[in-house]
Amino acid sequence: MSSAQLFNFATAIYFAAMVLLALVLLLRNRRLGTLAIATVWGGFVVHSAAIGLRWVESYRLPGSIGHAPLSNLYESVVFFAWSIVLIYLLIDLRLRQRSVGIFVVPFALLAMCGAQLWGNDAIEPLVPALQSNWLTYHVVTCFLGYAAFAVGCAVSIMYLVKSALGPSKKEGSGELLPSLEQLDDLNYKAIMIGFPFLTLGIVTGAAWANYAWGTYWSWDPKETWSLIVWFVYAAFLHARLTRGWSGRRAAWLSIVGFAATLFCYLGVNLLLSGLHSYGSG
Repeated sequence: MSSAQLFNFATAIYFAAMVLLALVLLLRNRRLGTLAIATVWGGFVVHSAAIGLRWVESYRLPGSIGHAPLSNLYESVVFFAWSIVLIYLLIDLRLRQRSVGIFVVPFALLAMCGAQLWGNDAIEPLVPALQSNWLTYHVVTCFLGYAAFAVGCAVSIMYLVKSALGPSKKEGSGELLPSLEQLDDLNYKAIMIGFPFLTLGIVTGAAWANYAWGTYWSWDPKETWSLIVWFVYAAFLHARLTRGWSGRRAAWLSIVGFAATLFCYLGVNLLLSGLHSYGSG
């Protein structure tokens, strides 16, 4: 079995998990939630195995020394999906908020479907600029940050939907959905996780740029948009800590921040030219 087939299998499992999570909310069955989270874990294990197998497959290329599967659009998107599921599972282990998955898992599922529909799953040798260990450091830190922001966005959407529906009569008495206060806190914690990773991603990217091109910063479109995203989330944390921003304002800012993140990740690569143009291949 190839890594591409394993990625397809993981996508199918995530779809089944999403259906189960939806049934948890519709049927208000907590026991079904255990099956749903077990399914997410199953998808994550298969997904992890696929990434590992693709890494092994890269060593089989003629004349290749092998590389982490993080070098093109297809590989980066499936790693992005993996990171989203990882952040969600860590949150579930800590807080046991199973219902959050109905808003988070679709993000990972859409990423996997997008990778398979639009990405090239062929394994190719690295271009010279990517032949560095900085590739792994930079991409992993950036995408862990992106994934945390995706979770924050999903939680924010959940917050806005729940607040629009009005307070539940069962609030605080066995309600399956987290309270508005819990969702607001989850959004804040997700961004608190993502922001340091994004910062590390920018720092490692600058070090990599100096190694590859002889300059730490060149105002390439990708670098500029990374800085914009950093400022958006820095503004979020500043407003939260100094102005007490929470609730709907924080939720909307989180969504705007993730929209900027998506443009930095996909829009810049696909629409603008620059040193990162190879990422669209």
